[in-house]
Amino acid sequence: MDFGLVLQTDPPASRVVDLMKRAERCGFTHGWTFDSAVLWQEPFVIHSQILAHTTGLKVGPMVTNPGTRTWEVTASTFATLNDMFGNRTVCGIGRGDSAMRVAGRRPDTLARLGEAIDVIRDLAEGREAEVDGQPLRIPWVRDGKLPVWMAAYGPKALALAGRKADGFILQLADPYLTEWMVKAVRAAAAEAGRDPGSVTVCVAAPAYVGDDPAHAREQCRWFGGMVGNHVADLVARYGEHSDLVPEALTSYVKERHGYDYSHHGRAGNPSTDFVPDEIVDRFCLLGPAEAHIEKLKALRELGVDQFAVYAMHDAREATIDAYGAEIIPALDR
Repeated sequence: MDFGLVLQTDPPASRVVDLMKRAERCGFTHGWTFDSAVLWQEPFVIHSQILAHTTGLKVGPMVTNPGTRTWEVTASTFATLNDMFGNRTVCGIGRGDSAMRVAGRRPDTLARLGEAIDVIRDLAEGREAEVDGQPLRIPWVRDGKLPVWMAAYGPKALALAGRKADGFILQLADPYLTEWMVKAVRAAAAEAGRDPGSVTVCVAAPAYVGDDPAHAREQCRWFGGMVGNHVADLVARYGEHSDLVPEALTSYVKERHGYDYSHHGRAGNPSTDFVPDEIVDRFCLLGPAEAHIEKLKALRELGVDQFAVYAMHDAREATIDAYGAEIIPALDR
């Protein structure tokens, strides 16, 4: 199992770079950042510094979207980083939550997302693609490689990830839901004539190593609110009780009343008081290192290839170090 570190690009950018350097020293293979231009600093500028100050760490957004940048600009940005640092990027992409909503726009449609996945990958790897009816090719790309991993929850999005994406990003660490969603992605891949095992599975969730469960929950409760934004969209689309979406995912958003993106992804987010302890425990990895190891082994058995640690809490360094000293070595066996 690979391990990634996920950070917001809060200033100073040097702090983000230092934490990514620390993660690589501890055995992490991927460094991910949020991508929301109004809420945080521009991630791709910081990615260049992360790549310059690490030796093998792969970087990417978790996640970008098709709406805030034109697709040829996104592709050219990845291709430039790859040309400079040797194909060490991954394009995590989704419909757009905070980046689009904070700017007063709706997340993109799945149809547009599916088209963007193909175009961005083709352009970044030097092939011709059609953008808004115009055939384009980036002529200076040589030997470019850009895996595109798609974030998804709902049945149509899971099917799209299986048909088109090189990887599937699931932003929660509940084993029951992971099994359900991985099966859906792999079934769609097989139906599309693809090798289901070729789709990389990345589970991303907060991890907090320590012996105070109440404190850990309060530091990670924000995650249930972030996931709840997507779940609320699913409930609006499919209904509260639908065979298409597990109630194990949707039931907890009944008490959700609005969401303030100014606190998005941050400990102490006041918009997440509706998130019960049970959801925090199910969606996150909390407790001593042994508890993390046990849950990660269960996720690995379900086909998870990478666990990406959301580290938006008050124990970032301690958690990175604990993963490097105890948890990552245990998953190498």
